[in-house]
Amino acid sequence: MSDLVIYNDSNPNNIIYNTQDSAEIAVKLNEIGVSYEHWGVQQLSSTMSDDDILKSYSNDITRLKNDGGYRSVDIVRLSPDNAQKCELRKKFLSEHTHSEDEVRFFVEGSGMFYLHVKGNVYMILCEAGDLISVPANAPHWFDMGAQPSFTCIRLFTSADGWAANYTGNNIADNFPKFDKKVA
Repeated sequence: MSDLVIYNDSNPNNIIYNTQDSAEIAVKLNEIGVSYEHWGVQQLSSTMSDDDILKSYSNDITRLKNDGGYRSVDIVRLSPDNAQKCELRKKFLSEHTHSEDEVRFFVEGSGMFYLHVKGNVYMILCEAGDLISVPANAPHWFDMGAQPSFTCIRLFTSADGWAANYTGNNIADNFPKFDKKVA
């Protein structure tokens, strides 16, 4: 179940707000300019090709492309047996921004986004069926966990794809890591 926990950015031990209600999550994230939707989960085979997954969600992908001006779309899959999982996790764990929106739809599995906005840290557990769109230039980080297991559809306005601008702020070190459990 998706979960949103909000902390004051200077006190990772004090929870300001917590909800698992998708509608409430969408409202709270919308207040800071982040789009969140919960779509129905389609039964997909783990052997499905990326093209088959994209076809399964083609109507929603087309809607997002039209609404957000996204030009390219791809699939990212990570599993616990990925030889580079530690390096990849470390790459995403530092606070960073992007020059474009970071749009992810979780086809399967889960991961944790942390948004550092207006003096708070919004920790959002995204699971299968969740779409999150972090606006360009919003400080955030992502934790896939020590044993990553997810498939995501990613949308980009630039053909260059994912490029991080690290802030140099070590705030991510102060907040709970994703271990498949949420407070």
